[in-house]
Amino acid sequence: MRRRRPIARIETAQEPAPQPTTAAAAIARINPFMMGLLGGIGVLVALLIGGIVEQLGTVLVYVGVALFLALGLDPIVSAIERRLNRPAAVAIVAIVVVLAFAGIIVAIVPILVKQIGNLIEDGPGMVADIMASPWFQDLSNQFGTTFEDAAQGVLSFLGDPNNFFNISGGLWQVGAGIAGGFTGVTIVLILTLYFMASLRSMKGVATRFVPAYQRDTFREVVEDVSGAVGRYVIGQASLALINGVLSLIVLSIIGAPVPALLALIAFIGSMIPLVGTLTASVINSLICLFISPVTAVIAFSYYLVYMQIEAYVLSPRIMSRAVAVPGALVVIAAVAGGALGGILGALVAIPIAASIIIIVQKVLFPAQDRKVVPPGVVISR
Repeated sequence: MRRRRPIARIETAQEPAPQPTTAAAAIARINPFMMGLLGGIGVLVALLIGGIVEQLGTVLVYVGVALFLALGLDPIVSAIERRLNRPAAVAIVAIVVVLAFAGIIVAIVPILVKQIGNLIEDGPGMVADIMASPWFQDLSNQFGTTFEDAAQGVLSFLGDPNNFFNISGGLWQVGAGIAGGFTGVTIVLILTLYFMASLRSMKGVATRFVPAYQRDTFREVVEDVSGAVGRYVIGQASLALINGVLSLIVLSIIGAPVPALLALIAFIGSMIPLVGTLTASVINSLICLFISPVTAVIAFSYYLVYMQIEAYVLSPRIMSRAVAVPGALVVIAAVAGGALGGILGALVAIPIAASIIIIVQKVLFPAQDRKVVPPGVVISR
């Protein structure tokens, strides 16, 4: 039987598989000029974005304050929503806010204008009365002509209303500042009403940016954060309202100058945590020196008593239901917020700290707890 010869196989040389291109090799092949050009364009784009953000700084502040106030009013809307539907609850709160804003303007602005006018008109006479008072003469005799010259210079400066306009840039600048402040308050009010009406839909849109498997956790965190911010705003506003009303009553009784303005200063000061009430108290007491040292001492004594009541009675009862933030974090947050953002930074620092605590407790701690050692794996020490 004839044997078959094996068929020779022709081996063809195969080309080596292409190696994957690494990032370092790709960068090495880029023209250095192109790298520099792209880097310069990136820097220019970053500078452009920074300039846009700087130009829009005022608008961003308005939006932030309005969103902060909308979160503060949301618990009230939710409470009314238990008996009525959402649109009716939003409409009721919006009408109350607008009426309150208009009432404050109608009630306070004419009084402020009248009392500031009286203060400017009676300023020189008040300065002369202070310089002729026995306590001023005693201090002058005790400390010599140096104190008398310095005090006379300060009082003469304060007694001339034109000096205040010169400091602030003139009467036109003062009017422009007042108009700008009124416009800003109006814009914040309008944005607050819009945000309050669409807050629920805004939360829904924000949730859509999160993957589906994390939306429940994200939705729960958003609700907890918004609730904490809302309770804080209501609590702080309640403390400020108490301080403002009591200041108006007490300062009117003791005959302080422009009591409506001083009550407004006390209200605004109490909105700032930690140092706001003390700062407003010192300012109001110093303004009372225009009447007499006795009036200033009475005003400062009242504020000392009130600050003790606020610190040990009012604030624990009101704020304990608002946000649960440790005392050390309250101090750190308020100081850091004031350093970064001034008054507004100090105002929102504590709710931001409470929000961070909620995020850590709801997101970070559970994620860390899920990281356990798999069975059979031994960790050598």
